Amino acid sequence: MTIKFGTDGWRARVADTYTFANVRRVTQGFADYLKAHDLANKGIVIGYDQRYQSEYFAEAAAEVMAGNAISVWLTDQNTPTPVISYSAVEREAGGAINITASHNPPTDNGFKVRDPNGGAIPPEGLKEIESYIPESETSIQYIPIADAEYKKLVRRWDPNPAYIAHISKLVNIESLKQARLKILVEPMWGNAAGWFPKLLGGGNNTIWEIHAGRNPLFPEMQRPEPIRPNIDVALKKTLELGADVLLINDGDADRMGIGDENGMYIDQLRVYALLAYYLLEVRGERGPIVKTISTTAMLNKLGQMYNIPVYETGVGFKYVAPKVLETNALIGGEESGGYAFRGNVPERDGILGNLYFLDFMLKTGKTPAQLMEMVFEKIGQRYFYSRIDTRFPSEKRPTAKNQLDTTRPETLAGIPVTAINTLDGYKYELGDKGWLLIRFSGTEPIIRVYCEVTDESLIPAVLDSGLELAGLK
Repeated sequence: MTIKFGTDGWRARVADTYTFANVRRVTQGFADYLKAHDLANKGIVIGYDQRYQSEYFAEAAAEVMAGNAISVWLTDQNTPTPVISYSAVEREAGGAINITASHNPPTDNGFKVRDPNGGAIPPEGLKEIESYIPESETSIQYIPIADAEYKKLVRRWDPNPAYIAHISKLVNIESLKQARLKILVEPMWGNAAGWFPKLLGGGNNTIWEIHAGRNPLFPEMQRPEPIRPNIDVALKKTLELGADVLLINDGDADRMGIGDENGMYIDQLRVYALLAYYLLEVRGERGPIVKTISTTAMLNKLGQMYNIPVYETGVGFKYVAPKVLETNALIGGEESGGYAFRGNVPERDGILGNLYFLDFMLKTGKTPAQLMEMVFEKIGQRYFYSRIDTRFPSEKRPTAKNQLDTTRPETLAGIPVTAINTLDGYKYELGDKGWLLIRFSGTEPIIRVYCEVTDESLIPAVLDSGLELAGLK
């Protein structure tokens, strides 16, 4: 079978196409890519999440790298994606492999690759890796894991201390320990479990965790994605406990979400605006903002107010990371709740993002709901976001794409269309009323219809118009 990389690596259903044989094939392709770019001599970092058999898929990848005479630093436990990304830099490695399917359903697993900067590999690099993937196992070079460890081609190590020392330079963790906050943490059965009690415990905070064990079936949620309804149990628990804030991380901890003191979800577009405002206003930093086409217009408003450039990319960190590096951006992010920060690696970091949010609360003395009101007041408008995901077989895409390519609506839901942006999907600008975006997922057989508007009552009509355009109604 032909293996293709999506928006963020390769993901597939376990025991269907995600098999040990195919993981070895993909690893061989990445090994050949590293050799072609003179990176093989630097070694490779390999980590994994808490999904079904992830640690064994990671060992299979390590066996192939060792068979290609590429040294491996294999994490000694399930490890958050931002830690794996930082380890590529800290170890001065040629890149990293992360065995994770991130927010996908429990049936899936995945294979992410990172460059020496710890960032996503650009699209042209992913295509090159695909071209090196052998058609069968016969040309794969590998050494059994026990032999590879005996020969010291594979070394297991704890990457966490170096990462903690690193982020401690970016945010004052010691002051956060004394913040006297009541914090509920939702790691979604994933790799962030235990991290916030470890980082912020032992001081004046009260910290609870929910869904903090290992359960690859992800009970009480559809998938470990930090949006509703997956976080509804945690939002309810926030109210029951009287917590000041709910900190959410997805399954591999590169993405984040926030619930306020009232048990209300602060959506990922609003969180992006809050983090950008925190860096600009509270920390007084300056620098470009990088956003995907599916991310909030509030960032454009902040860019104008603080006289900083805002760059827009396609969806996925394979587009965001290179732009972050190119522009030395202050922050880069996407609609899925993943944000990268200057001074860190050019990759999403849900742990650091949540620490920054706590610091925002501490520095201002405000609750999450009050912080949101402060940003709306600064911008002069409220913004409301929603999204509908629909299963959409890949064989139907050509017909839907042709329809979207040829349709040029003058209005949507009675609102004039001021521009159409086809950078990634089909984005219909609605002037000061907001925008609508239709795009095919790069990781799943799904078509997504998104909107952000300045009048909440417009959401149903705008989304309906998008569904009609995509031929879904």
